[in-house]
Amino acid sequence: MKLAIIGMGMAAKPHIAALEELSDRISISGLYMRNEEKRKAAADALGTKAFASIDAIAEDDGTDAALILTPPNARKEIIAKLSAAGKHLLMEKPLERSLDAANELVALAEATGIVTGTVFQHRARQGSLHLSQLLADGALGEIAMVRTNVPWWRPQSYYDEPGRGTYAQDGGGVLITQAIHVLDLMLSLCGPVRAVQAMLATTALHKMETEDFATAGVIYENGAVGSICATTAGFPGDAESIYIDGSKGSAILEAGHLTLRWRDGKTEEFGEESASGGSGDPMAFPCAWHKAIIENFADCVDGTAEPICSWRDALEVQKLLDGITRSSKLDGQRVLI
Repeated sequence: MKLAIIGMGMAAKPHIAALEELSDRISISGLYMRNEEKRKAAADALGTKAFASIDAIAEDDGTDAALILTPPNARKEIIAKLSAAGKHLLMEKPLERSLDAANELVALAEATGIVTGTVFQHRARQGSLHLSQLLADGALGEIAMVRTNVPWWRPQSYYDEPGRGTYAQDGGGVLITQAIHVLDLMLSLCGPVRAVQAMLATTALHKMETEDFATAGVIYENGAVGSICATTAGFPGDAESIYIDGSKGSAILEAGHLTLRWRDGKTEEFGEESASGGSGDPMAFPCAWHKAIIENFADCVDGTAEPICSWRDALEVQKLLDGITRSSKLDGQRVLI
């Protein structure tokens, strides 16, 4: 597969590392950035060509697909042109800044029949995969309660970067930029949420337009209840976690490490122990999970696999974020998702 890269910001690092490990199967056909000087420098560093425009990628017979790493506010025109040209698209989260805009992108892609994938790499971690299979098999019994915590940290310098933590570029703060990974994983494991009661706030530890703290009570479609707490004001940043309490046992998924506590007193552990971006360095994690996402995307293009997370799948977490935001604006009233 020949893959064009669009955007080379912070998120590019693990993708480039993963593509280097997949070079026997996937080649970089070129890259595009809006800044011509940076575009040429990045292309030279990767030993690939620099596309002069998105139209050039759309018209390039040597490009099968594109990896979109731009901020979410810069995607609509890109996706319209590339999907119309039949280019398959793998994209960093979130799909867009709002649920309505995300729905529009999904409709654009589905109208052309291209393969889509979303980079929610937490789904590809070993602990996540093992827990997903256990839940599919009903091993934990009836799920009664789910507690999700994202106690991360970002220094003020992170938000001092132009556009970061703004509604115009990002569409929100901690929810859509950081916690979205863990919330997507939570939904993939436990199913969709039916209703939510929430509060968003900006703490005294940051000067920013959007929220650095979010909390919510949720009711799942399967009847389970739960809580969400996410922040980037939790110095120095701790591991994210999902606690799932079932009738046969409980599961704790913490930064990819899974602990199972069964009702008969037995305890089991699975998965790796590694960072996942909770500290002041957002990219402090390995590229293996991105590699799995990219490889799955290539399999989907080949027609040999189903996507780990298609764009339609990714709409579920944007529905949840929309519900949390609506509830907060209504002073914590319960809203339906």
